[in-house]
Amino acid sequence: QVQMVQSGGGSVQAGESLTLSCTVSGLNFDHHAMGWFRQADGKEREGIACISWSGGSTNYADSVKGRFRIYRDSAKRTVYLQMNNLKAEDTAMYYCAKSPGGGLPACVERMMDFWGEGSRVTVSS
Repeated sequence: QVQMVQSGGGSVQAGESLTLSCTVSGLNFDHHAMGWFRQADGKEREGIACISWSGGSTNYADSVKGRFRIYRDSAKRTVYLQMNNLKAEDTAMYYCAKSPGGGLPACVERMMDFWGEGSRVTVSS
């Protein structure tokens, strides 16, 4: 069965960096676009970064553009979210997600069909 196992969350100070990982099994990783979403307390889940099957195309939410980077490693079947210059407003639960297709999707929930369990990121100012 499909599994998506996340790691790398934690608590940091503003300005610091974290990298989240999501390792996928049970499917052909190279056939699927992937994404990272986050949900802050009391807010709706939002897409922040998505990547095509090849890694050649990405898109980012304006709130993280220039600070976060999504990338993938086919050999490790893993998608990463490198988060730099973290801010208090980045505090949220972060989820990786899989698209049913390989092309770069709109980075919204309805375009994804499977989710990781979530990783908590807390940024203190």
